[in-house]
Amino acid sequence: MRTKTVGYGVVLVLTIASIALALSVSTSDGTRFATIVLQAATLVAAVRTADVHGGTRLAAVAAVLVVLVAGLGWAIGGDVPATPAAIVNGLLVGVAPVAIARGLLRDLREQRGVTISTLAGVLAVYLLAGMFFSFLYGVVGAVDPDRLFHQLADSTREDQLYFSFVTLCTVGYGDLTPVGGWARGIAVTEMLVGQIYLVTIVSLIVSNLGARRG
Repeated sequence: MRTKTVGYGVVLVLTIASIALALSVSTSDGTRFATIVLQAATLVAAVRTADVHGGTRLAAVAAVLVVLVAGLGWAIGGDVPATPAAIVNGLLVGVAPVAIARGLLRDLREQRGVTISTLAGVLAVYLLAGMFFSFLYGVVGAVDPDRLFHQLADSTREDQLYFSFVTLCTVGYGDLTPVGGWARGIAVTEMLVGQIYLVTIVSLIVSNLGARRG
């Protein structure tokens, strides 16, 4: 139990650190590599804590290999290209939430109760969902930058991540607004997912925290 609590807590902390680094530090080779390392570590921690097998473990291994290749390329070529960062980010947001969800469901069946470990895992999934939607905005921006945000002709990963979490929480500041059909569709989906997740999964977990089933 202690290991699982610490494990999901580590996943949550690493996820928060990845988001904070991406939002608060200007883009450079150093920060890009640090973000890659953090995101790969988050994926590895999620897979190990959830104790899932198959493709999820292969994804974690692939993320570590990408980190090694990116580090070697940086040492030799003097820069860290955007491709490794996109690969690791895609692996993280595509695999980690599923792995954590599977691990949490198994733990709930075995423990017959909700613990701090469960809450940490659920919150990690919520934050990873925000990162997942920012990844989708990045895809839209890469295909057609003019069809993403009305206010920006060429948005950055920081802009996309910021907009994703503003949308997920339905804050709606209005400083960035989606302009194209795909961007608007993703934004609407994210709003619904964010609110439904909070009022169902998170509220259910919090209300049953510490409770045990016979």
